Amino acid sequence: MASSQEATPLESAGTVDALFRPVRAGNAFEETVERLLQTIRLGVVDPGERLPAERELAARFNVSRVTLREAIRALAQAGYVESRRGRYGGTFVSRTPPRPRKRDLKRMARQLGDGLDDALTLRYVLEVGAAEAAAARELSDAERDYLRRRLDECRGATLDSYRRLDSRFHLAIAELSGSSSLTAAVADARMRLNELLDAIPLLTRNIEHSNQQHAAVVEAIIAGDQEAARQAMAEHAAGTASLLRGFLA
Repeated sequence: MASSQEATPLESAGTVDALFRPVRAGNAFEETVERLLQTIRLGVVDPGERLPAERELAARFNVSRVTLREAIRALAQAGYVESRRGRYGGTFVSRTPPRPRKRDLKRMARQLGDGLDDALTLRYVLEVGAAEAAAARELSDAERDYLRRRLDECRGATLDSYRRLDSRFHLAIAELSGSSSLTAAVADARMRLNELLDAIPLLTRNIEHSNQQHAAVVEAIIAGDQEAARQAMAEHAAGTASLLRGFLA
């Protein structure tokens, strides 16, 4: 999201719509918490930025404002958000959201067993397909600029912000596929993987290589070369899978 108070039309129509979609009635509170966590962990709303107003969120999630407030209160107690009063008040993402302990994540990976391969396969299929679909579309100048900005964010990221900005880059590609369902699926798949990625160290050489691969994906998408976009994203996804299997095996 470009700003805590107003998003660009492109971003509002893409990732935000995919994550801020109506929840199912049976587990309204739990799903509201999940969606809010996705916006935080995937970097849709940056640390220190404000979430949309309660009225807007309640309408997007199709839940009561009571349910929304309960979800926000739970996340505040867990340290993910904080509420501020006054003219410029609202609910803000904590500047230092809590992180799971690495030993807990490694235990999770061991418990996943074959589920790790399942998560990696799902990510591969969804994101390779998204890159191909984005390359197949006739992108507007605004969409091309949007994708380039996300690429530049990754290139300029610090170690602390890289995971978040990397997620935003991949979500941008899903947005440009033109499918809100695919964008939502990519967001869900990345949530599974990001928890595991937090359990392994950030390697400077790997980040440099990832950014080179990102650039190849962007170049192929903007050129409308579907096969090149598929190949570049497939290579990139395979590299991430290798690191996860190596560190978490």
